[in-house]
Amino acid sequence: MTSLLEITGYRLAFDGFEGRAQVLDGIELTVQAGETVGIVGETGCGKSVLARSIARLVEMPPGRVLGGAIRFEGQDVFAMDRRALARLRGHGVAMIFQDPMTYLNPVFSIGTQMEDVIRAHDRAEGRRMRPRAAAHARAAELLAAVRLPEPDRLLDRYPHELSGGMRQRVLIAMALTGDPRLLVADEPTTALDVTIQAQVLRLIAELVETRGLTLLLISHDLGVIGALCRRVVVMYAGTVVEDAPAEALYVRPRHPYTRGLLAAVPDLARPDHRAQPIPGHIPNLLDPPSGCRFHPRCPMAIARCAVEKPLLREVDGHRVACHRAEEAA
Repeated sequence: MTSLLEITGYRLAFDGFEGRAQVLDGIELTVQAGETVGIVGETGCGKSVLARSIARLVEMPPGRVLGGAIRFEGQDVFAMDRRALARLRGHGVAMIFQDPMTYLNPVFSIGTQMEDVIRAHDRAEGRRMRPRAAAHARAAELLAAVRLPEPDRLLDRYPHELSGGMRQRVLIAMALTGDPRLLVADEPTTALDVTIQAQVLRLIAELVETRGLTLLLISHDLGVIGALCRRVVVMYAGTVVEDAPAEALYVRPRHPYTRGLLAAVPDLARPDHRAQPIPGHIPNLLDPPSGCRFHPRCPMAIARCAVEKPLLREVDGHRVACHRAEEAA
Protein backbone atom coordinates (compact mmCIF):
# COMPACT_ATOMS: atom_id res chain seq x y z
CA MET A 1 0.00 0.00 0.00
CA THR A 2 1.34 3.43 -0.99
CA SER A 3 1.85 5.80 1.92
CA LEU A 4 0.12 9.16 1.78
CA LEU A 5 3.44 10.88 2.57
CA GLU A 6 6.88 9.34 2.32
CA ILE A 7 10.11 11.21 3.06
CA THR A 8 13.34 9.29 2.49
CA GLY A 9 16.88 10.51 3.18
CA TYR A 10 15.82 14.15 2.71
CA ARG A 11 18.68 16.62 3.10
CA LEU A 12 18.27 20.37 2.81
CA ALA A 13 20.71 23.25 3.27
CA PHE A 14 20.54 27.03 3.13
CA ASP A 15 23.32 29.02 1.49
CA GLY A 16 24.15 32.30 3.23
CA PHE A 17 26.93 34.85 3.63
CA GLU A 18 28.51 32.81 6.42
CA GLY A 19 28.37 29.48 4.59
CA ARG A 20 26.03 26.58 4.11
CA ALA A 21 23.71 25.64 7.00
CA GLN A 22 22.79 21.94 6.93
CA VAL A 23 19.26 22.34 8.30
CA LEU A 24 17.84 18.87 7.50
CA ASP A 25 20.06 15.82 7.46
CA GLY A 26 18.63 12.55 6.18
CA ILE A 27 14.99 12.87 7.30
CA GLU A 28 13.05 9.60 7.26
CA LEU A 29 9.29 9.87 7.79
CA THR A 30 6.24 7.97 6.55
CA VAL A 31 2.63 8.99 7.16
CA GLN A 32 -0.32 6.75 6.33
CA ALA A 33 -3.78 8.05 5.42
CA GLY A 34 -5.84 8.72 8.54
CA GLU A 35 -2.88 9.03 10.93
CA THR A 36 -2.43 11.85 13.42
CA VAL A 37 1.30 12.49 13.72
CA GLY A 38 3.04 15.09 15.85
CA ILE A 39 6.52 16.48 15.23
CA VAL A 40 8.17 17.92 18.32
CA GLY A 41 11.54 19.45 19.13
CA GLU A 42 13.30 22.59 20.32
CA THR A 43 13.08 25.83 18.35
CA GLY A 44 15.48 25.65 15.43
CA CYS A 45 15.41 21.87 14.99
CA GLY A 46 13.94 22.10 11.46
CA LYS A 47 10.26 21.30 12.08
CA SER A 48 8.83 24.22 10.10
CA VAL A 49 11.33 23.87 7.26
CA LEU A 50 10.34 20.23 6.93
CA ALA A 51 6.65 21.20 6.87
CA ARG A 52 7.23 23.74 4.13
CA SER A 53 9.25 21.23 2.12
CA ILE A 54 6.24 18.90 1.90
CA ALA A 55 4.34 21.48 -0.18
CA ARG A 56 7.55 22.73 -1.84
CA LEU A 57 7.30 26.14 -0.20
CA VAL A 58 11.01 26.54 0.58
CA GLU A 59 12.60 29.17 -1.66
CA MET A 60 15.28 27.71 -3.94
CA PRO A 61 17.76 29.46 -3.55
CA PRO A 62 18.75 30.08 -0.78
CA GLY A 63 17.46 26.57 -0.08
CA ARG A 64 19.24 23.68 -1.74
CA VAL A 65 18.13 20.03 -1.76
CA LEU A 66 21.23 17.90 -1.22
CA GLY A 67 19.58 14.50 -1.45
CA GLY A 68 16.61 12.27 -0.78
CA ALA A 69 12.99 12.57 -1.87
CA ILE A 70 9.53 13.62 -0.71
CA ARG A 71 6.63 11.69 -2.22
CA PHE A 72 2.95 12.46 -1.83
CA GLU A 73 0.69 9.57 -2.87
CA GLY A 74 3.69 8.08 -4.65
CA GLN A 75 4.54 11.20 -6.68
CA ASP A 76 7.87 12.96 -6.25
CA VAL A 77 7.06 16.49 -5.06
CA PHE A 78 10.25 17.92 -6.59
CA ALA A 79 9.47 16.40 -9.99
CA MET A 80 5.98 17.94 -10.20
CA ASP A 81 5.26 20.48 -12.93
CA ARG A 82 3.47 23.74 -12.21
CA ARG A 83 -0.03 22.32 -12.68
CA ALA A 84 0.59 19.27 -10.49
CA LEU A 85 2.14 21.46 -7.81
CA ALA A 86 -0.92 23.74 -7.85
CA ARG A 87 -3.13 20.69 -7.26
CA LEU A 88 -0.86 19.47 -4.46
CA ARG A 89 -1.16 22.78 -2.59
CA GLY A 90 -4.63 22.88 -1.18
CA HIS A 91 -6.18 19.74 -2.61
CA GLY A 92 -3.42 17.37 -1.51
CA VAL A 93 -1.69 19.27 1.30
CA ALA A 94 -3.08 22.26 3.20
CA MET A 95 -1.15 24.25 5.79
CA ILE A 96 -2.14 26.19 8.89
CA PHE A 97 0.58 28.61 9.94
CA GLN A 98 1.28 30.02 13.38
CA ASP A 99 0.92 33.76 12.74
CA PRO A 100 -2.35 34.59 10.94
CA MET A 101 -1.49 38.27 10.44
CA THR A 102 1.52 37.23 8.36
CA TYR A 103 -0.62 35.17 5.99
CA LEU A 104 -3.78 37.30 5.80
CA ASN A 105 -3.53 40.39 3.59
CA PRO A 106 -4.48 43.45 5.69
CA VAL A 107 -5.87 45.44 2.73
CA PHE A 108 -8.42 42.85 1.55
CA SER A 109 -11.53 41.64 3.33
CA ILE A 110 -11.74 38.08 4.63
CA GLY A 111 -14.37 37.35 1.97
CA THR A 112 -12.22 38.55 -0.92
CA GLN A 113 -9.26 36.48 0.24
CA MET A 114 -11.27 33.31 0.78
CA GLU A 115 -13.13 33.67 -2.53
CA ASP A 116 -9.82 34.09 -4.39
CA VAL A 117 -8.46 30.91 -2.77
CA ILE A 118 -11.63 28.93 -3.60
CA ARG A 119 -11.57 30.04 -7.24
CA ALA A 120 -7.82 29.32 -7.48
CA HIS A 121 -8.50 25.74 -6.39
CA ASP A 122 -11.17 25.47 -9.10
CA ARG A 123 -8.58 26.53 -11.68
CA ALA A 124 -5.96 24.13 -10.29
CA GLU A 125 -8.44 21.24 -10.54
CA GLY A 126 -9.17 22.10 -14.17
CA ARG A 127 -12.74 23.16 -13.38
CA ARG A 128 -14.50 26.28 -14.54
CA MET A 129 -14.11 28.89 -11.82
CA ARG A 130 -17.33 29.32 -9.89
CA PRO A 131 -18.96 32.79 -9.83
CA ARG A 132 -18.09 35.15 -6.99
CA ALA A 133 -21.52 34.63 -5.41
CA ALA A 134 -21.00 30.86 -5.26
CA ALA A 135 -17.48 31.30 -3.88
CA HIS A 136 -18.89 33.71 -1.27
CA ALA A 137 -21.46 31.12 -0.19
CA ARG A 138 -18.77 28.43 0.06
CA ALA A 139 -16.59 30.75 2.16
CA ALA A 140 -19.48 31.42 4.57
CA GLU A 141 -20.07 27.67 4.84
CA LEU A 142 -16.44 27.06 5.79
CA LEU A 143 -16.42 29.85 8.38
CA ALA A 144 -19.49 28.27 9.96
CA ALA A 145 -17.69 24.91 9.95
CA VAL A 146 -14.91 26.38 12.10
CA ARG A 147 -17.46 27.75 14.60
CA LEU A 148 -17.23 31.43 13.66
CA PRO A 149 -20.47 33.35 14.35
CA GLU A 150 -22.33 35.34 11.68
CA PRO A 151 -20.08 34.17 8.83
CA ASP A 152 -21.77 36.36 6.20
CA ARG A 153 -21.00 39.51 8.18
CA LEU A 154 -17.50 38.27 9.01
CA LEU A 155 -16.65 37.99 5.30
CA ASP A 156 -16.95 41.76 4.98
CA ARG A 157 -14.47 42.42 7.77
CA TYR A 158 -10.70 42.89 7.59
CA PRO A 159 -8.04 40.88 9.46
CA HIS A 160 -7.22 43.70 11.91
CA GLU A 161 -10.88 43.77 13.00
CA LEU A 162 -10.71 40.18 14.28
CA SER A 163 -9.20 38.71 17.44
CA GLY A 164 -6.20 36.38 17.25
CA GLY A 165 -8.37 33.31 17.79
CA MET A 166 -10.81 34.40 15.06
CA ARG A 167 -7.97 35.00 12.61
CA GLN A 168 -6.58 31.55 13.33
CA ARG A 169 -10.00 30.01 12.63
CA VAL A 170 -10.12 31.92 9.34
CA LEU A 171 -6.77 30.35 8.38
CA ILE A 172 -8.15 26.92 9.27
CA ALA A 173 -11.21 27.60 7.10
CA MET A 174 -8.96 28.67 4.22
CA ALA A 175 -6.95 25.47 4.62
CA LEU A 176 -10.16 23.48 4.10
CA THR A 177 -11.15 25.22 0.85
CA GLY A 178 -9.45 22.60 -1.33
CA ASP A 179 -10.76 19.56 0.60
CA PRO A 180 -7.19 18.45 1.46
CA ARG A 181 -6.13 14.93 2.33
CA LEU A 182 -3.22 16.02 4.55
CA LEU A 183 -3.51 18.93 6.99
CA VAL A 184 -0.17 20.32 8.19
CA ALA A 185 -0.58 22.53 11.26
CA ASP A 186 2.63 24.43 12.07
CA GLU A 187 2.47 25.73 15.65
CA PRO A 188 -1.21 26.71 15.18
CA THR A 189 -1.72 27.89 18.78
CA THR A 190 1.57 29.62 19.60
CA ALA A 191 0.24 33.20 19.57
CA LEU A 192 -3.00 32.41 21.43
CA ASP A 193 -3.86 32.51 25.12
CA VAL A 194 -4.50 29.23 26.93
CA THR A 195 -8.32 29.31 26.70
CA ILE A 196 -8.39 30.08 22.96
CA GLN A 197 -5.58 27.57 22.40
CA ALA A 198 -7.74 24.81 23.86
CA GLN A 199 -10.68 25.82 21.65
CA VAL A 200 -8.55 25.77 18.49
CA LEU A 201 -7.10 22.36 19.38
CA ARG A 202 -10.58 20.95 19.94
CA LEU A 203 -11.67 22.39 16.60
CA ILE A 204 -8.74 20.80 14.76
CA ALA A 205 -9.49 17.44 16.43
CA GLU A 206 -13.15 17.67 15.39
CA LEU A 207 -12.27 18.52 11.79
CA VAL A 208 -9.80 15.64 11.57
CA GLU A 209 -12.46 13.25 12.89
CA THR A 210 -15.46 14.48 10.87
CA ARG A 211 -13.63 15.06 7.57
CA GLY A 212 -11.34 12.04 7.72
CA LEU A 213 -8.20 14.16 7.46
CA THR A 214 -4.65 13.04 8.01
CA LEU A 215 -2.93 15.40 10.46
CA LEU A 216 0.71 16.40 10.77
CA LEU A 217 0.95 18.68 13.80
CA ILE A 218 4.16 20.59 14.49
CA SER A 219 4.86 21.99 17.94
CA HIS A 220 7.50 22.47 20.62
CA ASP A 221 4.77 21.76 23.20
CA LEU A 222 4.63 18.11 24.27
CA GLY A 223 1.22 18.68 25.87
CA VAL A 224 -0.32 19.91 22.60
CA ILE A 225 1.17 16.98 20.70
CA GLY A 226 -0.05 14.47 23.29
CA ALA A 227 -3.59 15.87 23.18
CA LEU A 228 -4.06 15.44 19.42
CA CYS A 229 -1.62 12.87 18.08
CA ARG A 230 -1.38 9.10 18.31
CA ARG A 231 2.19 9.05 17.03
CA VAL A 232 5.10 11.33 17.86
CA VAL A 233 8.23 12.11 15.85
CA VAL A 234 11.04 13.81 17.79
CA MET A 235 13.50 16.01 15.88
CA TYR A 236 16.86 17.37 16.98
CA ALA A 237 19.13 19.68 14.94
CA GLY A 238 17.67 18.65 11.59
CA THR A 239 17.44 14.91 12.27
CA VAL A 240 14.71 12.51 13.40
CA VAL A 241 15.91 10.88 16.62
CA GLU A 242 12.77 8.97 17.69
CA ASP A 243 9.45 7.93 16.16
CA ALA A 244 6.94 6.01 18.29
CA PRO A 245 3.28 5.69 19.33
CA ALA A 246 2.48 8.59 21.65
CA GLU A 247 1.67 6.47 24.71
CA ALA A 248 4.84 4.40 24.39
CA LEU A 249 7.00 7.46 23.86
CA TYR A 250 5.65 9.33 26.89
CA VAL A 251 5.83 6.28 29.15
CA ARG A 252 9.23 4.94 28.07
CA PRO A 253 11.22 7.14 25.68
CA ARG A 254 14.18 5.42 24.07
CA HIS A 255 16.34 8.36 22.98
CA PRO A 256 18.29 10.45 25.55
CA TYR A 257 17.05 13.65 23.89
CA THR A 258 13.41 12.58 24.20
CA ARG A 259 13.98 11.79 27.88
CA GLY A 260 15.54 15.23 28.28
CA LEU A 261 12.53 16.93 26.69
CA LEU A 262 10.13 15.12 29.01
CA ALA A 263 12.26 15.88 32.07
CA ALA A 264 12.18 19.58 31.17
CA VAL A 265 8.37 19.73 31.42
CA PRO A 266 7.10 20.96 34.83
CA ASP A 267 4.84 18.50 36.68
CA LEU A 268 1.97 20.60 38.06
CA ALA A 269 0.66 17.65 40.06
CA ARG A 270 3.88 17.64 42.11
CA PRO A 271 4.64 21.05 43.69
CA ASP A 272 8.10 19.89 44.75
CA HIS A 273 9.02 18.74 41.22
CA ARG A 274 11.76 20.68 39.48
CA ALA A 275 12.04 20.61 35.73
CA GLN A 276 15.50 19.59 34.51
CA PRO A 277 16.76 21.59 31.50
CA ILE A 278 18.86 19.86 28.88
CA PRO A 279 22.46 21.08 29.33
CA GLY A 280 24.25 22.84 26.50
CA HIS A 281 22.93 24.48 23.37
CA ILE A 282 21.59 23.50 19.95
CA PRO A 283 24.59 23.17 17.61
CA ASN A 284 25.48 25.69 14.93
CA LEU A 285 24.27 24.06 11.71
CA LEU A 286 26.95 25.86 9.72
CA ASP A 287 29.32 23.41 11.38
CA PRO A 288 27.25 20.62 12.96
CA PRO A 289 28.84 17.99 15.19
CA SER A 290 30.12 14.83 13.56
CA GLY A 291 28.41 11.51 14.28
CA CYS A 292 25.26 11.94 16.34
CA ARG A 293 24.34 15.64 16.43
CA PHE A 294 23.13 15.28 20.02
CA HIS A 295 26.33 13.71 21.39
CA PRO A 296 27.87 16.96 22.81
CA ARG A 297 24.83 17.31 25.12
CA CYS A 298 24.11 13.64 25.72
CA PRO A 299 24.68 12.09 29.17
CA MET A 300 25.01 8.63 27.57
CA ALA A 301 27.49 9.55 24.80
CA ILE A 302 30.40 7.22 24.09
CA ALA A 303 33.31 7.55 21.67
CA ARG A 304 31.31 5.89 18.87
CA CYS A 305 28.66 8.63 19.05
CA ALA A 306 31.14 11.31 17.97
CA VAL A 307 32.22 9.53 14.79
CA GLU A 308 29.30 7.39 13.58
CA LYS A 309 25.86 8.80 12.78
CA PRO A 310 23.20 6.46 14.21
CA LEU A 311 20.49 5.32 11.79
CA LEU A 312 16.83 4.97 12.70
CA ARG A 313 16.22 1.38 13.77
CA GLU A 314 13.48 -0.60 15.44
CA VAL A 315 13.73 -1.00 19.23
CA ASP A 316 10.66 -2.34 21.07
CA GLY A 317 8.18 -0.67 18.73
CA HIS A 318 10.11 2.62 18.59
CA ARG A 319 12.24 3.80 15.69
CA VAL A 320 15.30 5.30 17.37
CA ALA A 321 18.52 6.88 16.09
CA CYS A 322 20.76 6.04 19.05
CA HIS A 323 23.62 3.58 19.47
CA ARG A 324 22.51 2.88 23.06
CA ALA A 325 18.73 2.79 22.64
CA GLU A 326 18.45 -0.66 24.26
CA GLU A 327 19.90 0.75 27.46
CA ALA A 328 17.00 3.20 28.03
CA ALA A 329 15.83 3.16 31.62
